[in-house]
Amino acid sequence: MRVLVLGGGGQVASAVVAAAPAHHQVAARTQAELDIGDERAVARALAETHAEWLINAAAYTAVDLAEDHRSQAIAVNDTAVGVLAAAASKAGCRLLHLSTDFVFDGKSNRAYLPGDQTNPLSVYGASKLGGERHVLNRAGAGIVLRTAWVYAAAGRNFVLTMLRLMREKEQVSVVCDQIGTPTWAAGIAGAIWGLIEAGAPGGVYHWTDLGVASWYDFAVAIQDEALTRGLLPRAVPITPIPSTAYPTRARRPAFSVLDTDSTRALIKVPARHWRHNLRSMLDELRAP
Repeated sequence: MRVLVLGGGGQVASAVVAAAPAHHQVAARTQAELDIGDERAVARALAETHAEWLINAAAYTAVDLAEDHRSQAIAVNDTAVGVLAAAASKAGCRLLHLSTDFVFDGKSNRAYLPGDQTNPLSVYGASKLGGERHVLNRAGAGIVLRTAWVYAAAGRNFVLTMLRLMREKEQVSVVCDQIGTPTWAAGIAGAIWGLIEAGAPGGVYHWTDLGVASWYDFAVAIQDEALTRGLLPRAVPITPIPSTAYPTRARRPAFSVLDTDSTRALIKVPARHWRHNLRSMLDELRAP
């Protein structure tokens, strides 16, 4: 299988390339190498790579900045995805597009199913939902894969931010009333390859690690596991606070757990608890 990965250098794209099965030919393009909103450039990249699958892990992910830079978020997360969907369709290439739990409003009393009604609270969430619609409107072959709370050993993410703050500060305060599922980028990469190898039909899929947590729970686990591995010099107090005590520019869903049952039933990829995968990621950081 020939696969072109967009968003090269990002957390998920890097994990996808690293996890590629040996029998696939994988090429990656960074933002600097390919403007995903440029129809001709996208068509040329697909032709050069003879891609059978296009994985779009490129996105505008600055959730709070998007509130003030709406046009930029829409250009990358919505309009450009339309360009990719059209180009992939014309080239006879299947598109797998990464999306987010932020397309939901967080008012559910159970984990969100792929077919549940969406209602984003932020510009970021709305722009990602717009991108989903482009993918799903193209002859039924496109795949939307929603995930949440992504982290990796490199890049900008909650785990690395917490480790830095725990080294620099005498205490940290973390929101305790937003509930979701921390998800290791390597786990998402495994699910992406699982969907490709299963020849999954077009539609919406969910994938996160197993289990649930608040951001506070996640921070506590990060400190505990990092101390065990010698990644922190000492423990610091972690204080749980409500979202009202940490106002942000963008509204976030209070509950955004995704139901992954249908995806796990389709692919031959084991799902692991988020704490298990957190340990694996921290082991990567500790490795020389």
